[in-house]
Amino acid sequence: MLLKINHETRYVYDAPVQYGLQQVRLRPKERRGQEIRNWNLDIEGGKVELSFQDQHCNHVDLISIDRGRTEIAIRCTGEVENSDGSGIMGSHSGFAPLWYFKQATDLTSPGPETRRLLKSLDDSSGSDIEALHRLSAAVLEKVVYRTGRTDAGTDAETALKTGEGVCQDHSHIFCTVARALGYPARYVSGYLMMSDRVDQDATHAWAEVHVSGLGWVGFDVSNGYSPDERYVRIATGLDYREASPISGMRYGSAREDMIVTLQVQQ
Repeated sequence: MLLKINHETRYVYDAPVQYGLQQVRLRPKERRGQEIRNWNLDIEGGKVELSFQDQHCNHVDLISIDRGRTEIAIRCTGEVENSDGSGIMGSHSGFAPLWYFKQATDLTSPGPETRRLLKSLDDSSGSDIEALHRLSAAVLEKVVYRTGRTDAGTDAETALKTGEGVCQDHSHIFCTVARALGYPARYVSGYLMMSDRVDQDATHAWAEVHVSGLGWVGFDVSNGYSPDERYVRIATGLDYREASPISGMRYGSAREDMIVTLQVQQ
């Protein structure tokens, strides 16, 4: 499947920004089942200072905001050819060892709520994949998909207590419990072509677990299945902070508004 993506993130400030940096992970890479036909990153109101690969082999662009600007726009356009691998990404590679993906972070630290979820899981016999799909279903049952209830700083425990959240929360909870079960798990950010619309409000997120004999396998908790050819993987990490499409800092007290325009279509 050939996917075409147009994505713009525009930041508008109520006062001129004297200094600011954005760390951008918005360049997909060649991976199993994912071929990049073309990809362009354009900046309005800033420039790319340097580019590098992080410990997860994500492509990172460090972007500075032009001094005195009140707006900066980051635009991505490109085409990606995908094939359906039933969510299987294959063997592990990269700089971070597998044991690294078993550790907790501030956003994926287990607590009473995640331990209760862990105890409630059906431990009937079956394969690792069957057990992980049961976990995915259990997370979605506990946390209903609903926007506006959580934010980028919400951790897995808080999302479970709230009982509502989005794909970021589902992925954090899934990773937290999967690690408690002994699996290496990681957070994935990227794009998903929706069947009912072209225009979207935000990028997507899901999780991957390393399963013996298969390697990394993806689970989209919010939609209840494994990623197929409609998904474009951008970045991976222990949690949202390590795989976030854009994160940054700036000096000054200017307030910020963010406007996202995103289209993913075949």
